[in-house]
Amino acid sequence: MSDKKKLSERDICTQYINPALQRAGWDFAMQVREEVSFTKGRVIVRGKLHTRGKQKRADHVLYYAPNLPIAVIEAKDNRHTLGDGMQQALGYAETLDTPFAFSSNGDGFLMHDRTGQHTPIEQALALDDFPGPEELWQRYCCWKGIASTEKRATVETPYYDDGSGKTPRYYQVIAINRTIEAIARGQRRLLLVMATGTGKTYTAFQIIWRLWKSKARKRILFLADRNILVDQTRTNDFKPFGPAMTKISNRQANKAFEIYLSLYQAVTGSDEEQNIYRQFSPDFFDLVVIDECHRGSAAEDSAWREVLDYFSGATHIGLTATPKETRDVSSTHYFGEAVYTYSLRQGIDDGFLAPYKVVRIDIDKDLQGWRPAKGQTDKHGQLIEDRIYNQKDFDRTLVLETRTELVARKITEYLKAIDPFAKTIVFCEDIDHAERMRQALVNLNPERIKENRKYVMRITGDEQEGKAELDNFINPESRYPVIATTSKLLTTGVDAQTCKFVVLDQRILSMTEFKQMIGRGTRINEDFDKYWFTIMDFKKATELFADPAFDGDPVQIFEPQGEESPVPPDAPGLPGDDDALPPPEPPLPPEPPGEGRVRYVIGGEVVVYVVAERVQYYGPDGRLITESLRDYTRRAVRKEFASLDDFLRRWSSADRKQAVVEALEAQGVLLEALADEVGKTLGKSFDPFDLICHVAFDRPPLSRRERVEQIRTRDIFSRYGEQAQRVLAGLLDKYADAGIQDLENISILTLDPFNRLGTPHELVRAFGGKPAYLKAVHDLEQQLYA
Repeated sequence: MSDKKKLSERDICTQYINPALQRAGWDFAMQVREEVSFTKGRVIVRGKLHTRGKQKRADHVLYYAPNLPIAVIEAKDNRHTLGDGMQQALGYAETLDTPFAFSSNGDGFLMHDRTGQHTPIEQALALDDFPGPEELWQRYCCWKGIASTEKRATVETPYYDDGSGKTPRYYQVIAINRTIEAIARGQRRLLLVMATGTGKTYTAFQIIWRLWKSKARKRILFLADRNILVDQTRTNDFKPFGPAMTKISNRQANKAFEIYLSLYQAVTGSDEEQNIYRQFSPDFFDLVVIDECHRGSAAEDSAWREVLDYFSGATHIGLTATPKETRDVSSTHYFGEAVYTYSLRQGIDDGFLAPYKVVRIDIDKDLQGWRPAKGQTDKHGQLIEDRIYNQKDFDRTLVLETRTELVARKITEYLKAIDPFAKTIVFCEDIDHAERMRQALVNLNPERIKENRKYVMRITGDEQEGKAELDNFINPESRYPVIATTSKLLTTGVDAQTCKFVVLDQRILSMTEFKQMIGRGTRINEDFDKYWFTIMDFKKATELFADPAFDGDPVQIFEPQGEESPVPPDAPGLPGDDDALPPPEPPLPPEPPGEGRVRYVIGGEVVVYVVAERVQYYGPDGRLITESLRDYTRRAVRKEFASLDDFLRRWSSADRKQAVVEALEAQGVLLEALADEVGKTLGKSFDPFDLICHVAFDRPPLSRRERVEQIRTRDIFSRYGEQAQRVLAGLLDKYADAGIQDLENISILTLDPFNRLGTPHELVRAFGGKPAYLKAVHDLEQQLYA
């Protein structure tokens, strides 16, 4: 075997691939990044524990400019053929949206051109024939339709860099670049769909920054529908705009700025003089961005549509996590198909969003319904209409106080078991339900309320004190409030990074609303140990997970006929949505007494109880699965190892047993949690080897202590000197206490009791040097698992 075939993959990169790139003119300081991890690794949850799966990592990513990736290189060692890495490279190229993929084993390159502009699609290149940055960039620009000097200047403008090292994530780069390229080509309406928690506003900032800096767009209007969203945007992501930026307020249009932020309710109104946007000329803005564009609609009488029609000459960008695609309302009819979609499922799979487990609780009256006795009245003396009341009636037309108390009790039980201070949002049917839920939770948590009365707060649109606590609720540094009861106010745009518990006691009929509610928990905050969250569902809302539209492409079902406008009308709101923001039009006069919604309230005479309760996990395929820790482990291990013999061969041949353990943990096999579960059942502490053999292959396990005692009966130490024997005996004791990972770490020799036997150098020398010491440890492991 030649010396080249003895080189590692990394050596091939260093000695062959990198010099070839340098000769081709690639700047390693600005245009080449090596070993690029572009995902975080999926968070896998079992029980109360979590681990991360494997990150996706490209050997090389080539950039024309720091914000413009154009090629991926996958390297293999020289024992592989030239093209063995191509399929992997193409997978990375598709994910990163780069048109060129290369594979190399150090002999040359295999190039794949995804633009369709080159024949053949794949060709072998010598090491000295690797294309330079200008050649690949010219091909890229032709492919994207941005070859003119003016268009290239817009696209080549760099993103904002604050010097901290923060750069957009790979999917944000794709969203930014696709949007700017589309605008450079002349597209006037664009839609970006990005799941809640994936940084839509930061992405919008980078788009605006590059268009503004390149002077492709000079005056920009950013519209949102809630004050908190505008204020968060101004003080956080948009802060670098500095004095060029203003927030429109007091219905005065100051035309001295370039970046304008506004509530769209603040610039529109029912009277002509209230329409502040008309103080600007129709051509004043050349870019209008609508955040959370699902909140309005493309209907001709909607708030932001009115603004867009006035500034019709501007480019319009809609941002949303949940494009409205119903029989009545469509985002894509106005904006067109999304230029980029980054879904909830993809965000969870990449490890940027928190996965969730679902606790589904079925209450008897919800399933079976309830019918009043003849002539029965409620606690206020109202005669209850004689019919069967079911889930759609509860907490709207019929209040069962015992049901509210049961829901509050289950919430309290969960928090006490997991973390009493886990930030929690309870979605209720309406404001009245949210207030009753607040009272029930207060009464069930007297000790917490005694510590701080704001442990539970109702945060709804009608009540100032609760709304004033919203900032504290979403602030990770603020302990209180812990539990927020609401109906609509927290569904959209509220950045609750540390929300670990979402309770659904609201009947949800809208997929958009459902996704927004789930989105309150999907942010990961590693500083506060927030990697996953729990949904407790009392209203069968999570059955929407089974809907194909839950995380697929938007489905368009509105079909205009003949000359009918392609813009569908707005859907009427659901009754009880009295916590949502009011429309810009004046409210209707109040309903006369007796003609509004009748609500019956029944006290403790109706008994309710839980019929069923189960825990489900969000699986890798996007489905909810009900599976125990043992079942998951058995399935995962058997997927990796065809048989017990296959596992034993891998275990015996591994230089580090811990490497086998780590590989399984990366697939979500939580051996620590499994050890607790099996250990509690059998009353012993087990090694990963025994756990795997027992759970996956039905073999009776030995405890670590039993394995150590077996070795002590054998004469395996006699060939070593006295000091080496003491070291090996100490290693066995460490194994019995803590497991295999300590045994394989040479730094253990710095700890007690080894530091009393000599320095690490002296102890290793007692075996005849480091290689002999490592062989002795390996032999000891072989004896442990014999």
